[in-house]
Amino acid sequence: MDVLRYVAFATDPAGGNPAGVVLDAAGADDAAMLAVAAEVGFSETAFVVPRPDGELDVRYFSPLAEVPFCGHATIATAVAYAERYGVGELAFHTRAGVVRVGTSADGTGLVTAELVSVPPRTAPLDSAGLTALLAALGWSAAELDPALPPRVAYAGAWHPVIAAARRDRLARLDYDMAALGALMSDRGWTTVDLVHRVSPTVFHARNPFPPGGVVEDPATGAAAAAFGGYLRELGLVPLPATLTVHQGDDMGRPSLLMVTVPEAPGSGIAVRGTAVALT
Repeated sequence: MDVLRYVAFATDPAGGNPAGVVLDAAGADDAAMLAVAAEVGFSETAFVVPRPDGELDVRYFSPLAEVPFCGHATIATAVAYAERYGVGELAFHTRAGVVRVGTSADGTGLVTAELVSVPPRTAPLDSAGLTALLAALGWSAAELDPALPPRVAYAGAWHPVIAAARRDRLARLDYDMAALGALMSDRGWTTVDLVHRVSPTVFHARNPFPPGGVVEDPATGAAAAAFGGYLRELGLVPLPATLTVHQGDDMGRPSLLMVTVPEAPGSGIAVRGTAVALT
């Protein structure tokens, strides 16, 4: 398999979240895809199998396991595809459902991709789960932002949303990887979306990802989409809304995710970003 390497949600290869992209994985079985993802070593690698109708089957593997959906690898894959076959509209058939992706290029040739998630939803985070999660993170309940209550949010994968009242709490990420990984595997959580609200529509985020064998994701499109759905469902942002999510700053890989939250209940959340090839 020919593995391309891109960073998503950045214009500088030193920022963003690296992803592997295989634009033609026809004939590869699960073991082969997992082996390639482990060899690549990024948080996810996307494997594409073109369909006769022109749409694409896409699967996502971390170095340790398959995940149902990955936002940054979707952006990277769409940009890689557009650079070779032209910009336009794509349909990704993922394990989470069909994700529509549009690409466009500016005057310099930089390609931007925007995905529209599957319908988002949220679920309560029970007190036992919240207690175990805070213990694994080393956070206290007093450090949370009461205006953004803990929930579990979905837009292709499940992510607990935990909001820090202060930016410096978000900056200090030193968690128990074994304990958090075990809890997340037991609960079916993909990453933990740790957020801090800077203004009504601007946020900082960090996303631990121990089930994938990764301490932290520099940019998490699936979590950003789930977060947009969470804000809409709980009535925490005026609609329609355009959110700016800064991620990766605290780990030296700054990433920028633009999230569009439409007014219609249950409609997909749009996540937009750039991607550039790693040389």
